[in-house]
Amino acid sequence: MAQTEKQTSPVPEKKSTRRAPARRPAAKAPQEGGGHRPRTSKPKNTAALAAPAPAALAPQADPRPNNRRRNPARRNAAAPGMRIIPLGGLGEVGKNITLYECEGDMLLVDCGLVFPDSEMFGIDLVIPDFTYVVQNKDRIKGVIITHGHEDHIGSLPYLLRQVNLPIYATRLTIGLIKNKLEEHGLLGSTKFVEIAPKNKFKLGCFTIEPIHVNHSIPDAVAFAIECPAGIVIQTGDFKIDYTPLTGGPTDLTTIAEYGRRGVLALLSDSTNAERPGFTATEHKVAESVSNLFRQAAKQRIIIATFASNLYRIQQMIDLAVENGRKVAVSGRSMANNTQMALELGYLHAPEGVLIDLEMINRYPPEKIVLITTGSQGEPLSALSRMAGSSHRNVRVGPGDFIIISANPIPGNEKMVTKVVNGLLSLGAEVIYESMYDVHVSGHACQEEQKLMLTLANPQYFLPVHGEYKQLKKHALTAMKLGIPEKNILIAANGDSINLSRDAMTLGEPVQAGAVMVDGLGVGDVGNVVLRDRRHLSQDGLVIVVATVDNKTGQVLAGPDLVSRGFVYVRESEELMDEARRVVQAVFDKCAADYHMHDWNSVKTRVRESLSAYIYRKTKRSPMILPILMEV
Repeated sequence: MAQTEKQTSPVPEKKSTRRAPARRPAAKAPQEGGGHRPRTSKPKNTAALAAPAPAALAPQADPRPNNRRRNPARRNAAAPGMRIIPLGGLGEVGKNITLYECEGDMLLVDCGLVFPDSEMFGIDLVIPDFTYVVQNKDRIKGVIITHGHEDHIGSLPYLLRQVNLPIYATRLTIGLIKNKLEEHGLLGSTKFVEIAPKNKFKLGCFTIEPIHVNHSIPDAVAFAIECPAGIVIQTGDFKIDYTPLTGGPTDLTTIAEYGRRGVLALLSDSTNAERPGFTATEHKVAESVSNLFRQAAKQRIIIATFASNLYRIQQMIDLAVENGRKVAVSGRSMANNTQMALELGYLHAPEGVLIDLEMINRYPPEKIVLITTGSQGEPLSALSRMAGSSHRNVRVGPGDFIIISANPIPGNEKMVTKVVNGLLSLGAEVIYESMYDVHVSGHACQEEQKLMLTLANPQYFLPVHGEYKQLKKHALTAMKLGIPEKNILIAANGDSINLSRDAMTLGEPVQAGAVMVDGLGVGDVGNVVLRDRRHLSQDGLVIVVATVDNKTGQVLAGPDLVSRGFVYVRESEELMDEARRVVQAVFDKCAADYHMHDWNSVKTRVRESLSAYIYRKTKRSPMILPILMEV
């Protein structure tokens, strides 16, 4: 069985005597955007949201930009430093993982994955490159997790196969990780330590405090990471919801307290950096879906959402109870997460409300609510199978009212549209995307990002968790608040960011990137294989087969041409016959010139001649694969 411990109190810090790395030249700052003003005083709204700091820690008047006071005892000594190395999550949405290093100790924050795009033919998942982590496995003290979404925990099984590290996470997040590790056979060998907001814990020279934040999943936290170099706050995914369904608002007071003490760097969620205003509260969804329940009074209700969105699942259970309906769930991840959340107390349902999926046909349609996976149009999801009339237990028809409670992730729009079209063609009524308020984001918009920046008041700012355009927009927001442009860095995966109280510099980058998972293969599909798959998908394949005499070079059988994905041979006999004559001419010429001794040269000539002929006739470039059998 997995070992789970609960961390309840801080461990006393040890004074460090190690020297910091040498300072490097200053890193380049973002070049876009207007001017900025140096900050010479604290923003006024910080004091309103936080308790007064002790006199010893209170900021003093300082003419220097960014108001950073230094300890006089350190002025003549080298400032201690730390390194932050993002191994994923920059320039992309997903695959979040960040490595921290100070005085020889390391820790990881999150370990996520990203789902493949339409150009990654046959790929199941994309995970970070763990090369640098494996090389330094003896120095890594553990993995701390912000929350339980796939883009933050999905790669843990692949990491733990190579390095056995303890996992520090909140109670629900541990439950989600255990479900995942059990599927991979790693649960029994993994140590878990349960953490909670406001309870500090220590890993090497790092003292970490989890800070409660709002997100679209319970038990999400930010981390204040304190080490001899200073304090770094990494927000994880967050929003600021003043009326959350459960758990209370984001703990702005603690963030403001750290801001008064002095935050060396802030790493903040950039997903919604392009959206002005505030993210809507979850209560907005509850009101809208309640109206839809009344609208579907005589119909069966099917709701598709993320399997980890426990807030939405609880809303559906509550509305089902209110309207006298039974609730069933469909999809393996949905069933596993729902059962786990019920056992841990994160979901609540009266006795008899939840029924097995096989029992839904025993009740009239107006008495059923079915919660399912497939909100992103995943081909093997339960909703996709319903749209294709291939689901074992559910047959969709005119009596169904279907709500897709999620916005399409960029790149999934076509798959979602295909599912919606399939459901509509079966006669169902479908509510999707922005037709009604059936989904709100779990990420902060610009005004919430400004509040986080103002309260944390960092010396350096690193936007994270987003594509480059989102990181850039977040950087511009920070500059408008007065953070100097030279103190903002839009980093890339693999960058080695050296931080101290005196400077932010870039060191030698480390190996980072994407590792593709295809079935049981991890990393055995690279760019060359993907290029071949892309080629095959666009123009198809022509195989040339011939049997030749090893001594004389005479063609004994063939050449025969086999086409797959290029043309339908029975309707293109003239083209294929002429192609066969082109190949035979190449063999005859090679026999005369080279006496058939260099078979690689023969294959190259066959490939080049046949490719030129096919392109001249069809303007296509199929992959050509010559196969010569010697006898």
